[in-house]
Amino acid sequence: MTRPIIGISGSVIVDSGGMFPGYRRSYVNEDYVDSVVQNGGVPFIIPFTADEAVIEAQLDQVQGLILSGGHDVDPHLYGEELLPQIGETWPERDHFDMLLLKLAEEKHKPILGICRGAQIINVAHGGSLYQDIGYRPEKTYKHDQGHTPDLPTHEVKVQTGSHLAQILGKTRFATNSFHHQLIKDVAPDLQAVACSSDGVTEGLENKAGNVVAVQWHPEMLHRNSNTKFMNNLFKFVIENAK
Repeated sequence: MTRPIIGISGSVIVDSGGMFPGYRRSYVNEDYVDSVVQNGGVPFIIPFTADEAVIEAQLDQVQGLILSGGHDVDPHLYGEELLPQIGETWPERDHFDMLLLKLAEEKHKPILGICRGAQIINVAHGGSLYQDIGYRPEKTYKHDQGHTPDLPTHEVKVQTGSHLAQILGKTRFATNSFHHQLIKDVAPDLQAVACSSDGVTEGLENKAGNVVAVQWHPEMLHRNSNTKFMNNLFKFVIENAK
């Protein structure tokens, strides 16, 4: 049986030392790759490029798409100037990820957004973000644990009957957390279907159910015996890939 090819949007890391300081390397964290392999897919790292024709050709090679984590999303995309607490932005990667998303949606391919990937999906559809957790006026718990990737540190509740609840098979559980930006206004054609106990949006989906996004990092939890159900997110992409 042919295993579907699942594209994982790549980033660039810049060497800070070694033989080639300043040298740029295309990469994704290995957990994304392993999560696809362990759940029956063939991982295909999609390296960053600014060439739109190449991006379209890259997307044509895959049957499903995972938008990975990384840089802060450029606030200009949702009509704001940069505030003091924002982290590093990379507008070219925003364009790269959003074009991958647009092409995948046009071709009705299953899409999973993770952390930054969830934020990209929201902004691409007309939503906005808090540029830093400190700009959210409500009381907000710690959302960047800063250590131990596979350790769940806060609770998430998922809306009963949502696509996300059906995928995970659970409506209440603990997750890890590694983000300082938060979803603010949910895009008009998306639904917020999961939140933490402080009310922060943790999960999004479209009505059709082929676009699902989570703010936590399931790829870091898929080996943990207590969070094996996180594998279901990758199975969702793989099993629905054409």
